[in-house]
Amino acid sequence: MNKPSKKFAIVGAGPMGLMAAMELLKQGHQVDIYERDDRIGGMSASFDFDGLKIERYYHFVCKTDYPLFELMDSLGLADRLKWTDTKMGYFYEGKLYKWGTPFALLSFPKLGLISKFRYALHVMVTKGVKDWKALDKVNATTWLRKWLGERGYDVLWRRTFYLKFFEYTEHLSAAWIGTRIKRIALSRRNLLNESLGYIEGGSETLLDAMERYILERGGRIHLRSGIDRVLVKDGGVIGIRVGGEDQPVDAVVSTAPIQYVPALVPDLPTDFADRVRKIENIPVACVILKLKHALTENFWMNISDTDIAIPGLIEYSNLNPGTLEGEHILYAPFYMPKTHPKWSESNDALIEEVLGYLKRVNPAFKQDWVLAKHCHRYEFAQTICPPDFQAMLPSMKTPVAGFYMADTSYYYPEDRSISESIATAQRLVASIMEGIAA
Repeated sequence: MNKPSKKFAIVGAGPMGLMAAMELLKQGHQVDIYERDDRIGGMSASFDFDGLKIERYYHFVCKTDYPLFELMDSLGLADRLKWTDTKMGYFYEGKLYKWGTPFALLSFPKLGLISKFRYALHVMVTKGVKDWKALDKVNATTWLRKWLGERGYDVLWRRTFYLKFFEYTEHLSAAWIGTRIKRIALSRRNLLNESLGYIEGGSETLLDAMERYILERGGRIHLRSGIDRVLVKDGGVIGIRVGGEDQPVDAVVSTAPIQYVPALVPDLPTDFADRVRKIENIPVACVILKLKHALTENFWMNISDTDIAIPGLIEYSNLNPGTLEGEHILYAPFYMPKTHPKWSESNDALIEEVLGYLKRVNPAFKQDWVLAKHCHRYEFAQTICPPDFQAMLPSMKTPVAGFYMADTSYYYPEDRSISESIATAQRLVASIMEGIAA
């Protein structure tokens, strides 16, 4: 006998919240999504950048993003996924080197043959790892030093870790970095060609199709409308408070950053709320530029230079050459704790700092290349995943009956991507269905 339809409220209209809504609607439930922003999409949302609709933060697709492929196929969007042979660069101590191929590694002058062999062997072994449980308990920098040696770690990783994690650098899980190495290593057309993907029309193509699916099946999306509080009685959800008004619901599913959860659900047991508060994040301030010319031939450039305070540059137009003919999009992310002095600087100051770096990377760069500039900030860009992080994560099914939660922390150990948002939403709804069936 079928279970009766339940009324769900979902917090957040990013890809995870939208996917959770789709899955719940398939099960015959009623769904309302509440989103504080003025648009759907979360970190994958687009904005009008001087006449160009483009994501606030850079996104790309890898060959192993199977949940994304399945969703796009089900929505009739399989033909909108495009692939490009991309190039990588490594800017080290004032000079830009080719990167990402065996020939680039062999010609790189800053490492000896033994270090290069150790690096190549490490990538080969890491891309074959299927079970990350053991590495979940291992320190990332210790693991990298063991494989690469001190010289290899110093040249290839030290500055990158510092510019992304600062005081957290020595407290990260090897499983977290290992999955990132594997994801990129497996996204190759052959030994010499890295192949990455993008969605034609940007992430908005997928988001619009997900929105249509939800609305056509009776779901509702409320923009500029956050949930103020989850109402609880006798240990279970009975409703939500939105704009000062109480509304009855059977269950609430939060896909917002879980740091908001203790205030959203003050009736959570103290020990569970404390576990949630222990999950930490690094914010990002992401500068985006529209240029007359490409800065380099690379899509992704890692940077290790003591005079440059960003870990890399992402030239999106070298992934998606049809972004806007004759104009080029570049992202430059500043990752930093909110306690870092630079976080209090203005967006204009961060933009000017990035512009000051570009001539170091390409001496031909001139200020008149810049057609438009912007900076977006997000406080929950990167979860801090220390060793044994899997055990730290609170359950998606909380002690309050009818309240479930997940956010980007639950991608662990996998990388941040729309594909992982989809996979996490599917796991979240499976957990909800188990609770309903019990």
